[in-house]
Amino acid sequence: MNWFEALLLGIIQGISEFLPISSSAHLVIAEKLLGIQVSTNDLTFEVLLHAASLLAVICFFWRDLLEIIKDFFTYLFFKSEKAKTNYRFAWLIVGATLITMGVGKGIEGLIGDNITQASTIGAALIVTGLFLILIEHGINVGDRTVKEMTWKDGLIIGIGQALAVIPGISRAGSTLIVSLWCGLDKKTAVRYSFLLSIPVILGITILKLPELTAETFAGVGFELAIACIASFIFAIIGIKWLIQMLNQAKLTYFAIYCIALGTITWIFLKDIQV
Repeated sequence: MNWFEALLLGIIQGISEFLPISSSAHLVIAEKLLGIQVSTNDLTFEVLLHAASLLAVICFFWRDLLEIIKDFFTYLFFKSEKAKTNYRFAWLIVGATLITMGVGKGIEGLIGDNITQASTIGAALIVTGLFLILIEHGINVGDRTVKEMTWKDGLIIGIGQALAVIPGISRAGSTLIVSLWCGLDKKTAVRYSFLLSIPVILGITILKLPELTAETFAGVGFELAIACIASFIFAIIGIKWLIQMLNQAKLTYFAIYCIALGTITWIFLKDIQV
């Protein structure tokens, strides 16, 4: 992997991480189509790119994070009614994350090695596209805000997020679809979707930290740095783009793209397997 290939993978990861088009599927397809050989461990490389995307969402929502953390401890110690909403919201994030981890492990075990086959990735992309169409043309957007959210919402949305362990199922797309299906308004659905990504990506990154040694970066440190910087910058762009497109009801464009890419992958790229 040279610096240009690293830059390209960083851009792909960053721009697709928070758009409803599945970053994991795009990384797999890009590496195979372009014949890119990642010199370091493939999973470690992907985790590092996700960590860069995580930094992007933290930077974008830092005010929300500070407010939630402040209100969490304010209610915990002083039982302030004003802080109660964010206190519950924090626990809804934690609860959904635990559900995601458990269900996600179960899905990985059930699908096994087929999880990265072209047929699975292609079908998952098509499913993502079809559900994106439902968001705009089949699901009536609700008006429930954070105050009206329940543990049932966290459970269902956590399960929806777990489906994203399958390359082709978008994490952003699945959480948005399920959130809107539960009756949340767009603002709440977007906020919950993005904030849910933080503990999930952070958890995966922490689990991979013991595997990061000097050998991980040997000979590819410069390329990894380029990829991570690109992932961070384009993740910010992706977040802004998704919010804008959702507000303008233009997710059908992403749906058409996912269905087209899924069909091509399923029919013409049968040799993809990582």
